[in-house]
Amino acid sequence: MNASGCGSPGCACRDRKPAYPSDLTDAEWRVLEPEARGVMAELVAVAGRPMVHDLRAVLDAVGYVTRYGIEWRALPVDFPPHEAVYAFFVRWSRRGLPERLAGRLRGRLRVLAGRDELPTAGCMDSQTVRAAETVGAAACGYDAGKKVKGQKRHVVVDTLGLLLCVMVTAASVQDRDGAHRVLALLREKFSTVALVWADGGYAGRLVTWSGQVVALAVSIVRRSDDLSGFVVLPRRWVVERTFAWLVRYRRLVRVYERKPEHHELPPAASRWNDPPPLPMLSSPDRRGKVLQLLAAQPWRAWRGRELAAILGIENVNSFRVQLSQWSHQGYINKIGPALYGPMPNVT
Repeated sequence: MNASGCGSPGCACRDRKPAYPSDLTDAEWRVLEPEARGVMAELVAVAGRPMVHDLRAVLDAVGYVTRYGIEWRALPVDFPPHEAVYAFFVRWSRRGLPERLAGRLRGRLRVLAGRDELPTAGCMDSQTVRAAETVGAAACGYDAGKKVKGQKRHVVVDTLGLLLCVMVTAASVQDRDGAHRVLALLREKFSTVALVWADGGYAGRLVTWSGQVVALAVSIVRRSDDLSGFVVLPRRWVVERTFAWLVRYRRLVRVYERKPEHHELPPAASRWNDPPPLPMLSSPDRRGKVLQLLAAQPWRAWRGRELAAILGIENVNSFRVQLSQWSHQGYINKIGPALYGPMPNVT
């Protein structure tokens, strides 16, 4: 131990005092500390070694990176070493602990606001964000409507504007196509949600699909052409306010993450950016195996030759024709699987 009580040589994190606007206040730390200590207890039970750095200082360092959009290596010297902060962040995120922590805090806020802990309605929309040069071409797309090349966030928030779920795709993915996946994710996480408001871009077959497949009523809030000037549309302003909250954090103004699952937060990949393992293909037919691959990695822009290589198919062109036929039949589409569609036992 050094003079500050930290086991890392040259680190004075245990003597650190809050100095930046992004640092947790004492009131915020009193709310967050029990949850954060519980998370660290889970990690110690798995890893078998307690963290030597001050937990509050590490959390402040993560908040500093998110708030000001800097690189991990650019952390100020009064924080713990950036290697330790990043390792803590990755271990925490790989177990989905930040998402669980955010869910608990969301429940507390809803109760304080006089609502039920679990939401029953939400609002859905998407936001296109420019991508930096570090983002690969496979994860990017061009949004012709916004004239932006990058990625698109498909989000669902509750009636208070608190985030329920998020799905990141290439910007070229249409809102209705991305909504199929985000609504399926919403149904998986929140069985209590029965109604979702959306704008006119989601009208059409999505409304019928959501009611029949995932048992969610999608209500379209349309803009009237007869109105002049600025008019606040019912319900839609809630999700737009959430987007305004997000872009206060400079890390979210532009996409720097190389993989969409890192952008979604928490990241699911390992510390060394190894690709996630492929699932066990248990389906007896080819189409079922393709659906299993797409469902396991819905963020990935799969190519025909990649699927053919995994399935051991030599005639790639014939396989691409088969993929096109399945797409026209409604089993798969250009962004991923119809997760709740039929999966016959024969090809």
